[in-house]
Amino acid sequence: MTGTRNGYLLVGAMASIGAGAVHFLAAGMHTEHATLARLMVVLAAAQCVTGLLVLVTERKAVALSVLAVNGFAAAMWVFTRFADVPWIAGLTAEAPQVADTVCAALGALAVLAVGVGLVRPGASLPPLRSGIAAAAVGVLALAAMLNGVGHVHSHGDGDHAHAAGEDHSHGEHPDTGDAWPRPFDPTQPVDVSGVPGVTAEQEQRATALIRSTLDGLPAFADVNTVGALGFRSIGDSATGYEHFINTGYLRDDAFLDATRPESLVYRVDGANRTLVSAMYIAKGKKIDDPDLVDYGGALMQWHVHDNLCWRAGDNGPQVAGVTDEQGNCPPNSINPGSGNPMVHVWIAPHQCGPFAALEGHGAGQAGTDGRRTDTCATGHDHGGGHK
Repeated sequence: MTGTRNGYLLVGAMASIGAGAVHFLAAGMHTEHATLARLMVVLAAAQCVTGLLVLVTERKAVALSVLAVNGFAAAMWVFTRFADVPWIAGLTAEAPQVADTVCAALGALAVLAVGVGLVRPGASLPPLRSGIAAAAVGVLALAAMLNGVGHVHSHGDGDHAHAAGEDHSHGEHPDTGDAWPRPFDPTQPVDVSGVPGVTAEQEQRATALIRSTLDGLPAFADVNTVGALGFRSIGDSATGYEHFINTGYLRDDAFLDATRPESLVYRVDGANRTLVSAMYIAKGKKIDDPDLVDYGGALMQWHVHDNLCWRAGDNGPQVAGVTDEQGNCPPNSINPGSGNPMVHVWIAPHQCGPFAALEGHGAGQAGTDGRRTDTCATGHDHGGGHK
């Protein structure tokens, strides 16, 4: 390259350093996922180091390393706006936020500026312009980090951010100790930590499921549109909650997929319906299947209903009630048995946790001993539901 400094490389280097600085902050806000946090630290270091090297040398190999590192970072940001990376716990699809968007934009700017510098090695920006551009990059990165201190990552409409200084310990909980379940608030960080007997992998899977449900389920919020997707009410609105089943999703191979939930649960308020929970159904599996039992351990409670009575309806099967003490159903209805295991994941606040049961008449059984870990102390009104 020429003996004079290339202004485009300078801007690209500063953009790469700025993106790395934002990534360092983001890594600190993802410490609940150790592997993800470590990978973010490595990426941040690579962006900073390659950017610094470009400031001291214009070797083509160094410039190409900036292109590679920042191109990868920007591409991953785009990919994770739409899809999860299943082999990295915590790297789930999420809506764009200020900090991560600025970080991706700085990475893209680094690629663009260094690319121009490589294609036009003799070109340069006037010193004043390159200085202003570098200063603007620094200000932008600083603003993104200040924003990220209180709001690094969110997931869907729940906007459950991790704020700096927040007490997010994995030990005792002020009100509940290590007890499970504990109250769930989707506007707060997901915390399923500290439950005896639950492994780190089970915590990670349960957390990822809650977050993916918070992200994906609001797509079904309008009850007037889900019929076109194949959902049909089972006619249980009198309980205070109404379930809509999708038999097409029930027959497919999706498992705990928020884009294809087998059942939706709406809170009933007169003619209004508010989406509050997914009810995932594991067709063809037994309730003691290791795929179910080991997924979230004691955090999640798969259950079955062995006392529901069903009748034919105009739009599919309808709940007619529950069996009486003799095991009999109301006239013109039948009890088909326990059916397929299911589990709730809430996107609305619930005193009994993110996997809470709809307690009450016909609440279902868990395994052979009938114990449930998705219920909590009495005295809370859950609408009298029964699924």
